Amino acid sequence: MDQQAPIGRGLAASAGALAGLKVVDLTRVLGGPYCTMILSDHGAEVIKVEPPQGDEVRDWGPPFLDGDASYFLGVNRNKRSLALDLSKPEGRAVLLRLLEGADVLVENYKPGSMEKWGIGYDVLSQRFPGLVHCRVSGFGADGPLGGLPGYDAVLQGMVGLMSINGPEGPLRMGTPVVDLATGLYSCIGILMALQERARSGQGQFLDMTLHDCGMALLHPQAANFFLNGNRPRATGNPHPNISPYSKYPTGTCEIFVAVGNDPTFKRFCDFLGLSELPGDPRFLTNAARVQNRVALDAILGERLAAEDGHVLTDRLLRAGVPAGPVLHVDEAMAASHTAHRGMVAEIGEFRALGTPIKMSRTPGGARAAPPRFNEHGAEILARHGYTEAEIAALEEAGVVVTRRR
Repeated sequence: MDQQAPIGRGLAASAGALAGLKVVDLTRVLGGPYCTMILSDHGAEVIKVEPPQGDEVRDWGPPFLDGDASYFLGVNRNKRSLALDLSKPEGRAVLLRLLEGADVLVENYKPGSMEKWGIGYDVLSQRFPGLVHCRVSGFGADGPLGGLPGYDAVLQGMVGLMSINGPEGPLRMGTPVVDLATGLYSCIGILMALQERARSGQGQFLDMTLHDCGMALLHPQAANFFLNGNRPRATGNPHPNISPYSKYPTGTCEIFVAVGNDPTFKRFCDFLGLSELPGDPRFLTNAARVQNRVALDAILGERLAAEDGHVLTDRLLRAGVPAGPVLHVDEAMAASHTAHRGMVAEIGEFRALGTPIKMSRTPGGARAAPPRFNEHGAEILARHGYTEAEIAALEEAGVVVTRRR
């Protein structure tokens, strides 16, 4: 990007591993924008093409910053915004010019929309044979649910995630895990396609759905079901296959303990002064501990009740026992290790989560605050060969939209 480097914290310290990659982003809401933000964090130029009404999550608040909701701000940093009416032939002509030299197109229009406009993959692949075209949709274009809209919470229910969540289920997961997973899988798929293109010279179409990506998260419940044929049920905090692997109250906070094998269980018990437990036939193996988890949890709960959870878990970790305090979001953001890992990025008033992908030579991160609606419209068009008069004419005709409709 040819812009002055911002000043702040948790920012990109290099051009990024994906510098030189051009991405045209036609997505809205969450799954697609999350995918393209990951690409942009690592140097890809992302041109966010918004519809005339804008990305609707600009309104999904409070809270707001300068009129844009936190929901939008959290997944749209580093991008440049152009508002374009693709229902007009002139708008589609602008898009085709933007795609010249582009490596990736990401869109989440309802399946069939791009084809109806004459810019589906069958057309685009002929004109831009190296283009990687990623479509994000609810269910895909065909099949019993093909073409129908998909939403995170609805898909959580439909793929079984809701049924295994909560103390007794079904319960919606508090984070939109299906949308986020779809963004992650889409990003992985795009990078795979680009890697293959380096060998073949050919782009390809990625058919990414919330349905498939949500279902792919069903581990170990699906694996258990395939093996034993039993319907998985919600277990709350305890792990269905491991014990002790759960949350316990202490004198200062709740903690989570994750003991995954017999040596760690012995180490944990010795640390707590409960050295007799590993030899108890009820707790001799993980399978026995799963069968007798109620009895084990009662013993551990009584032992841990008076401890300082923060101090205890720090000591447990250093002793090789996986454990940690159960923190609220504000506490997690303020934690010293969060700062050390650069997981809060700041540019002026804008704050967001930092990138979790840490690279030694080409570190990525925040580069620019999220764009205002059509903030870079004229600049983007000028870079693609449009004159000032042509840009003014496109704005006058409502092809380029300067105010949300």
